[in-house]
Amino acid sequence: MAVITQRRTRRRRRLTGRRVGTFLIIALVILGVALGFQVFGTQKAEAGEAKPGATGAGSIKNVKNITMPAWVTADLLPVNEYSRPGTKLAAVNAIVIHYVGNPGTTAEQNRSYYENLAETGETSASSNFVIGTDGGILQCVPTDEVAYCSNWRNDDTISIECCHPDKTGKFTDDTYASLVKLTAYLCQAYGLDSSDVIRHYDVTGKVCPKYFVDHPDAWEAFKNDVQDALEALPENEPGQP
Repeated sequence: MAVITQRRTRRRRRLTGRRVGTFLIIALVILGVALGFQVFGTQKAEAGEAKPGATGAGSIKNVKNITMPAWVTADLLPVNEYSRPGTKLAAVNAIVIHYVGNPGTTAEQNRSYYENLAETGETSASSNFVIGTDGGILQCVPTDEVAYCSNWRNDDTISIECCHPDKTGKFTDDTYASLVKLTAYLCQAYGLDSSDVIRHYDVTGKVCPKYFVDHPDAWEAFKNDVQDALEALPENEPGQP
């Protein structure tokens, strides 16, 4: 009888040991899975974290619609899906310079083209500003809204289109002077400098603005002029009524 009791005791101990081992294995597996989810979640959060200069809610740039000075004529496009979607910018990280590509056209004609797209629906195109060959500046889209001008940079940039008299794409002196003035003004308003001024070419490789792509030295000179104009501006001027 004593022998049978001892055997039963050993059997119970073996079963208990197996159960404890099984429970330990299950606990380790659960712990491993939990840690795995935690690491995976952390990686996803880091991947979605906005970096300086990137678009999105974590952008370092302040998006606001600024009041433009009297030397800019506001002629805003009606909200429509082809030229002014009414979408707010995610950020303002750069100013993009363009040329219209239609020699001899005026700022008013280019603005009318944008507006007519609401009827024709042939494409999506617009710009925040258009500068004529006479130096006049038209604002077509508010500075805190998307304009269809700079491809994948539409949602974090402000665009400026410039008219030109001939196919070389070279701007008149009046256009150039207004472009420098407007670009410097926008840079101050959004905490940018000349290093944040780019060409359409720098975004997509398109030869735009043509003269500044064909003549890189002229582009660098323009950026220097913008920086000089920016540094000459009185503090807190942009955006004031």
